Amino acid sequence: MDYDLLSSYAGLLSLATASIYFGAHGSLPPPRNADGSRNEEAEAEELPDRLSSGDAYLFPIIGSATLVGMYAVVVYFGTGWINWLLGHYLAIVGVGAVWKTLIGLARYALGPTRWKSFDLLALVIRRGSGDPTKRARPPLVDLSLRTPSLLLLPLALLPSALYTFHARTALLTDILALAMAHNALGLIKLDSFATGCILLTGLFFYDIWWVFGTEVMVKVATSLDVPIKLVWPKSLPFVGGGGRGYTMLGLGDVVIPGVFVALALRYDHHRATSASGPVRGTTSSTFGKPYFYAALGAYVAGLVTTMGVMHLFGKAQPALLYLSPACMGAFGITGAVRGELGAAWGWSDEADEDEGKADEKKADESAPVGPEAE
Repeated sequence: MDYDLLSSYAGLLSLATASIYFGAHGSLPPPRNADGSRNEEAEAEELPDRLSSGDAYLFPIIGSATLVGMYAVVVYFGTGWINWLLGHYLAIVGVGAVWKTLIGLARYALGPTRWKSFDLLALVIRRGSGDPTKRARPPLVDLSLRTPSLLLLPLALLPSALYTFHARTALLTDILALAMAHNALGLIKLDSFATGCILLTGLFFYDIWWVFGTEVMVKVATSLDVPIKLVWPKSLPFVGGGGRGYTMLGLGDVVIPGVFVALALRYDHHRATSASGPVRGTTSSTFGKPYFYAALGAYVAGLVTTMGVMHLFGKAQPALLYLSPACMGAFGITGAVRGELGAAWGWSDEADEDEGKADEKKADESAPVGPEAE
């Protein structure tokens, strides 16, 4: 038995699963103060727009156009300059992704009480007439950081700097790819399970066509040496063990099913807050998570199946061929068993966000205006 290859599959599976687990928790709504208003750090974060069904229908079309364009560049112009261009661009993006991930880890490790004990540095740029009797307009720039965040910036620069100027190793590729996947799962949010099923179904056929129907997907994936995939050497050890090549998993096969798993976690959170009535936006991890664990377990089973079929036939497999039905099936079975399928299907994540905005508006309207509001 090839234990080195099995360890490679296990390593890749662990990276993907951990990325989705932590990324999904990062997609939970930010905590609010006791009065329901957003705290000073949450106010500085933009609430992302939810992906609607219309967006989901466009995903396979946009993805196909992008894939064909990259394939044409690789075939007619070679891989040298596009790897250089994309490598530098993603290294810059990676600085922000790694920095934000490190801040999240530091906040979790220190705990909310200890984290809030550090000084909050804020940069606010407003526009207006300066009349103290009028309510101030929304700020043009509103940034706030705790002091440890600034200390983490040099550490966030290190992976991108080494990747760009030293060597594009598997370790650096995975660090940057994991950070980007983690942040993508927090930013890309579906508005409902209906939208999620449309997205997974469309990309199910997209993946099958571009992997089995043409050489395009495999050609692009194997030609680009940029951190848009998770990699693991087929021989031990991890560092310096790439003599036999690498197993790889595109970030799309992590992020696309991952946003569905994250939606399941937010639905579990919605069920818990609706039933028990705690302050909206709590990020406590103690609530029940049946839909989340079902979807995450289905993702693991789907990825194991992908790897098993790939190993058996020795050919690249479209991961979404197995992941999409697994995730959708897990949602449907969980909802049916619990007798909640209709309620889950009709739930909208945007409705929760709108209620939160209404709470904020009420808090703003009750706030004083004039000199004391400055």
